[in-house]
Amino acid sequence: MWCSDVDLHSHSTHSDGTLDVATLAASMAREGVRVWSLTDHDTTTGWEDAAEQAKAHGIAFLPGVELTCIPAISPSSDAKREGSWHLLAYFPKALDAPEMRDIRGWIAGLTEARGPRMSQMIERLATFGIHVDEGKVLARADGAVGRPHLAAELLDMGVVDTFQQAFDDWIGDGAPANVERPRPTLAEASARVHAAGGFCSLAHPVYYGVSTGEVLDLLSSLGIEAVEAFHGGHTDAYRDEVWRAAVERGLSVTAGSDHHGPEHHPRPGHRPVPIADIPEAVRRLREQDQTTGQ
Repeated sequence: MWCSDVDLHSHSTHSDGTLDVATLAASMAREGVRVWSLTDHDTTTGWEDAAEQAKAHGIAFLPGVELTCIPAISPSSDAKREGSWHLLAYFPKALDAPEMRDIRGWIAGLTEARGPRMSQMIERLATFGIHVDEGKVLARADGAVGRPHLAAELLDMGVVDTFQQAFDDWIGDGAPANVERPRPTLAEASARVHAAGGFCSLAHPVYYGVSTGEVLDLLSSLGIEAVEAFHGGHTDAYRDEVWRAAVERGLSVTAGSDHHGPEHHPRPGHRPVPIADIPEAVRRLREQDQTTGQ
């Protein structure tokens, strides 16, 4: 059996999404999502609000976060790639559990690392005669400020003609104003999550330019339980390839829209996924939702 009412990958204005938590939760409910995870980049500041909003809409909420990690395998030279790998971490625990305080403290350190980095990028832009008001960039984020917020400000300033041009010309990987920041390895991030009683899924593997077999063998070796096979950016063929390879290795799969708002993967939910292959904690949440009749 399959379901399409689980969305374990979404973003709000606490990182680089365009919707606040309340509007995002309402959108999830409107699209029939029954198990939802808010997975903002390197921040957990939206969890309490998300849990409250999910309860109001009768949605089961799973606290999550998308951790930015150092690439674990070098991509092939001709492949589309990202400068980092993203690990989705989920915590099926009470928000006030002692383990949650520890992991949230570690994640907060990742969030705080973004602040000095933003200041340095703005300083670099100034050397090119581009004077950005840092306060306006920070005002665009409720939690973790990142390059998308700076890109949006450059677009509004008329420095670039498109959002993507801001990355291509100024702040993307290898661009003149970009500043790298400290990131954990996939192994370190996974170990931290597991120590807090959580579980992990590698986000959108298609973006890393590495063969499916290499990626999934690495996940198995690190004890990472799942891979996001069912993602809005995957073709049907790639989705099936990752799903079948994961099942062969005893890994679970997750489904996520990677919803950032109406402009990017605009419709939350609607990612059909085989129920038998999703993580057990997610199945329990979904079954609990059915039992309560919500």
